Amino acid sequence: MHLLGISGSLRAASSSTALLMTLAERMAPEITIERGLIGDLPLYNADHDGGPAVARLKAQIAAAPGLVFVTPEYNNSVPGVLKNAIDWCSRPAYESVFKGKPCLVISVSGGALGGVRAQAHLKYILNGMLAEVPPTMEIVVPRAPASVSEGRFTDETVLDFAVKGIRGFAARIGG
Repeated sequence: MHLLGISGSLRAASSSTALLMTLAERMAPEITIERGLIGDLPLYNADHDGGPAVARLKAQIAAAPGLVFVTPEYNNSVPGVLKNAIDWCSRPAYESVFKGKPCLVISVSGGALGGVRAQAHLKYILNGMLAEVPPTMEIVVPRAPASVSEGRFTDETVLDFAVKGIRGFAARIGG
């Protein structure tokens, strides 16, 4: 099965991206996770179409049978850059590439709660666009930066749990 992975962080040393990329390596070839890039998207403006970067991300979302979001928590919610990407791809309203699209949400944070508020907010946003957020075990990763070394996520317990969650998600959506 092929999934699209989106990290909610642009930082070079992002624990979200490190986790996503490490999971992509672990899952292959059983499940491939292509990375959707959000850093080159312009700020959302309904007066414009967003150009080639938006068209590319929309095409990636449309082609994938499911999405895996790995988001940090910023100020008790999702990062603005992730919300911006979602806003671009959520048009036309209720008929966007997100409609009916199965989505798995993983959250990370440097604190003890693992980004649970960001995870809840992202699920709420996705539901509002008619994406499918199937019930599954919640994957929340506290103190994530401590588990990143040389751009890769190193906590084997978290990785094993996340791999199990992605496999369950893939099985649920038909992979």
